[in-house]
Amino acid sequence: MFPLILIGLATAFVFTAMEYNHPQVYFGMMNFDNYAVVFSCAILIIAFLWFMMAKNYFLQETSVTDHFALIIFSLVGAVVMVSFSNLTMLFLGIEILSVSVYVLAASDKANVLSNESGFKYFLMGSFATGFLLFGITLIYGVTGSFDLATIQQHLSGNSETGLALAGILLLLVGLSFKSSLAPFHFWAPDVYEGAPTTITTYMATVVKTAAFAAFFRLFSTCFAGLAGHWTDVLWWMVVLTLFVGNISAVRQKSLKRMLAYSSVAHAGYIAIAIVSMSSVSASAIFFYTFTYSISSISAFTILFIVSRHKGSKDILAFQGIGKANPLLSFAMTVAVLSLAGIPPTAGFFAKYYIFLNAINNGNILLVLIAVIAALIGIYYYFRVIIAMYTKPEQQLVPIPTNLLQRIALVVTTILTLLFGLFPNLVLMWM
Repeated sequence: MFPLILIGLATAFVFTAMEYNHPQVYFGMMNFDNYAVVFSCAILIIAFLWFMMAKNYFLQETSVTDHFALIIFSLVGAVVMVSFSNLTMLFLGIEILSVSVYVLAASDKANVLSNESGFKYFLMGSFATGFLLFGITLIYGVTGSFDLATIQQHLSGNSETGLALAGILLLLVGLSFKSSLAPFHFWAPDVYEGAPTTITTYMATVVKTAAFAAFFRLFSTCFAGLAGHWTDVLWWMVVLTLFVGNISAVRQKSLKRMLAYSSVAHAGYIAIAIVSMSSVSASAIFFYTFTYSISSISAFTILFIVSRHKGSKDILAFQGIGKANPLLSFAMTVAVLSLAGIPPTAGFFAKYYIFLNAINNGNILLVLIAVIAALIGIYYYFRVIIAMYTKPEQQLVPIPTNLLQRIALVVTTILTLLFGLFPNLVLMWM
């Protein structure tokens, strides 16, 4: 079953990539333009690497086929989210993805934290869905259509109404929840911490990538003409997200919870490209989400390996692995440097393109705030590196890893450095 999954993902990637520069509209509601193709390919690559990282987790489960099915269903939802041209498909994509992840978050039935994680995610996600549906309803009431092109034409040809602005605000709230933007981020740290580490990795990579791809497609297509009414709200949400995520991460002793809060902070950086909407925003979002996901898979894979071996997710559990496990420590160092935005890793250029786009659009103050927040991030990321190369109290033995995990770590590390040295390898496709 497991090899079949990897073959299926590789085949799906090939057929999806063949659609590049051949835009197609399916069912009148899904637009497979280059934007959708590139994000779909990125999601499939991330999912492939994720399966390599998560193999050990699946092998110890009796319901392995159920887990596989849920992941594949959620990937279908993610692809729908990046290619929708109708608000109906946006809703269906989000729900197909979300319902699967609700179950996966609670999949460790023997762990009360996992059960709590799934229930909290489901409960909060239901509220977010209510906001999303209400917003879609109001937009339909104003425009008489769910089609993005029709909505765009109607809103650009008519003066804004209170009903339309209310609908946009409600959609902003719903998508901000899915993207974990403050103040709608409160579910993320607890859900990320309680869910199995492999599922947390999936939420921080595939789910976040799909959420921001959908966020940008909707707001750049339909609501760009009314940007003056919602960008101010999103501007303050970005500032709040950057400081809440980074400052909260500083206080964490658990690496898993620290990565959860840092994921919230990264959502703030990505959202800067939506606030500073331009012709290059899509490229900046794609580069950031893709490279962030690769680095996150590397970091969470090592967390998964170390926590299973030592029985602890604390940062102090990483003491001494620098000498005992050179592959793990080097891969973690590269991943952490990338997440912190240190050159020559891909994370540096991800932030650079986001900031450059914002500066070119006049958001200099927002960039200055983001730089200050990034400096806070460097502090807590370097705690991990310091711990790895700190001599432990007791002698450490090498931590065992399987072949697929080693391959995944080597690939993610090489890609993080390669895209840092040659960022155009990614940017050329968007």
